[in-house]
Amino acid sequence: MTHLLFKDIDEPGLNTLEVYERRGGYSALRKALRMTHDQIVDELEQSNLRGRGGAGFQMGKKASFLPRGDMDKYLCCNADESEPGAFKDRELMQRNPHQLIEGIAISSLAGGIGHAFIFIRGEYDKQGDILDEAVAEAYAAGYLGKNILGSGHDLELVVHRGAGAYICGEETALLDALEGKRGNPRLKPPFPAVQGLYGGPTLINNVETLSNVPHVVANG
Repeated sequence: MTHLLFKDIDEPGLNTLEVYERRGGYSALRKALRMTHDQIVDELEQSNLRGRGGAGFQMGKKASFLPRGDMDKYLCCNADESEPGAFKDRELMQRNPHQLIEGIAISSLAGGIGHAFIFIRGEYDKQGDILDEAVAEAYAAGYLGKNILGSGHDLELVVHRGAGAYICGEETALLDALEGKRGNPRLKPPFPAVQGLYGGPTLINNVETLSNVPHVVANG
């Protein structure tokens, strides 16, 4: 078996930018910045990468549903992981947060998205701190923020801590919580890809799904 997401997961300092870059981190983002939106979406569709949050819907297909244009579009990473006994996303965020951040950055390129959020379970206090530090490192290195690596693409990423409500693991309840409302599931349609966060087109995937994206872009 070949490990991808958890390869050398116990390497000391893997949660830091220095070690992640030494292992080839953010090279997939650099490659994606040389690709068009359509090429990235096509790679995701061909990979048949399915949502690992439970629904199993194709990520590339979901990204292709986002409308084109200059309207505000959003990406939400569902890091609520409140199912009893579930902890894979916790391990990915704690031990290799930059893998997730790189996946978010590439996915944002695919959808022409300028604003991203990681909605993390409130009980994941340590993991939230680690993510905050990793996001700060990524901003300082130019992988997030204005004009990423001189590409002209902007991406603002915010780590948002939940208040412990189990229902906010459901994607539309998560959107309500991000907007400062009580987390309640929304009726569908409209689906988030058309009308999601703040009424704008929104791509929602969980931690494991987004962490796979750099490997898809790097390896095909």
